[in-house]
Amino acid sequence: MKTPTIHHPALVESLELAYSAERAAAYAYIGHAASLRDAADRAAVRQIELDEWEHRECVHQMMVQYAIPVSRWYELKYHCIGKMIGLSCHVIGWFMPYFFAGKLESGNVCEYIVMLRYFNTLGIHEHDAALYEMGLKEKEHEVYFQEAIRDARWLPWFEKVFGWGAGTTLNDVDASNPLPVEDAGQYCKGYKEGKGVVL
Repeated sequence: MKTPTIHHPALVESLELAYSAERAAAYAYIGHAASLRDAADRAAVRQIELDEWEHRECVHQMMVQYAIPVSRWYELKYHCIGKMIGLSCHVIGWFMPYFFAGKLESGNVCEYIVMLRYFNTLGIHEHDAALYEMGLKEKEHEVYFQEAIRDARWLPWFEKVFGWGAGTTLNDVDASNPLPVEDAGQYCKGYKEGKGVVL
């Protein structure tokens, strides 16, 4: 049976990038969890790490299906980034790892929904549920980090400078009442503009 191929450079790059970036995130969370003293906090961050490994595997299955090669450059680049972030969590205090993890997760929500739309433009809908589920899981991660930093004294300044925080987000997904999967493509239409959404 012939391996199907896709002719969509932006989608191919998005899959390659997501595959490698998920490992970077997992490595970062390994360091983040190890830097925490509270057992419950460590367990929560550890679970997020496990979610990222699952996302990486899911993305890889899609890449294999369409004969998309793993980018050696992205693998090297994000391996180093993830390890460096993980190590930094031991020296930069508790707030910044939570803050920047939450900001990253906020953007990751839309990365998966944009991929869903890319597939749909090719008439492919078989990955909608998996991509939407990953997007919603990233939203769950974002909400966790937002709650963790909500009362931090540094938050107002960081939120103003970086455009994300307890009161802003980089996506328009409603975690408490998400759209059905068939309507998931309605989310994140302005994401590439880089504009936050006031909650």
